[in-house]
Amino acid sequence: MLQQKIVIKIKFKCKKCRSKAMTIAAMTSGVCSVKLEGDEKDRVVVIGEGVDAVGMIVLLRKKVGHATLELVAECKD
Repeated sequence: MLQQKIVIKIKFKCKKCRSKAMTIAAMTSGVCSVKLEGDEKDRVVVIGEGVDAVGMIVLLRKKVGHATLELVAECKD
């Protein structure tokens, strides 16, 4: 199975929300790495195999706040 790169934009209310989002993303099945990107560190980049992007978005919206799926692509690395 190929690795995929998923980019999710989240509106963080506080630093605690940021760490909560990172924890949720890291605990999702199939995830290899999670990192923050963007000028305001408002994008969560998830790399893994067979990751359920929609399921992760639903959970992030429920636990953290507004989240939008920006990109799902094959990882070239």
